[in-house]
Amino acid sequence: MTRIRSIVLASRNRGKLREIIHTLGELPVEMVGLESFGDIAAPDETAATFAENARDKATYYARATGEWCLADDSGLEVDALNGEPGVRSARYAANDCKPDADRKTIDHANNARLLADLAGVPDEKRTARFVCHLALADGKQVIIETSGAIEGRIAHAPRGENGFGYDPLFFVPTLGCTTAQLAPEKKNAVSHRGQAVRQFAALLRSMLAEND
Repeated sequence: MTRIRSIVLASRNRGKLREIIHTLGELPVEMVGLESFGDIAAPDETAATFAENARDKATYYARATGEWCLADDSGLEVDALNGEPGVRSARYAANDCKPDADRKTIDHANNARLLADLAGVPDEKRTARFVCHLALADGKQVIIETSGAIEGRIAHAPRGENGFGYDPLFFVPTLGCTTAQLAPEKKNAVSHRGQAVRQFAALLRSMLAEND
């Protein structure tokens, strides 16, 4: 009988956990959120790239929990803002929020700041991309890494109620809508995270088969 492998997701973002679980499908793994391990202090995210942050978080939480740990570092790069908010995507408007603000409040503030920073910028210069980097660590080393990206542009106003983060503002011209207007399964089929998780699932399936 195939053993179920427990993997901790190095995030308390329930939206990320739902998307990853949905995309992993029938793999013999149990994805566990950080809340199952109590109040583990978050590491400082000081790296300059998504890849470095993902590696650092995966290794840190794998050692803290004693479990394999999957870290996702992802965000939005806007060309007119020289790649910002980039690795600061989740905390772009941190100074506009109370220290105990919930994720929905922070997302709203981030979107409001993005729109303000792009005020007056025409459509053709509002190009952007979502980027995701995944790293799986066993406490000693990073054992799997994958990445994905999706191109689009920033809308002038939020559209859609699905997703989270910058989804209401991320318009995909080839789809004619924002990623917040997509049903979860359609978003996962095209999103940066969906791409990275599908690559990850294929590599993880091979690794588990070799060790079965």
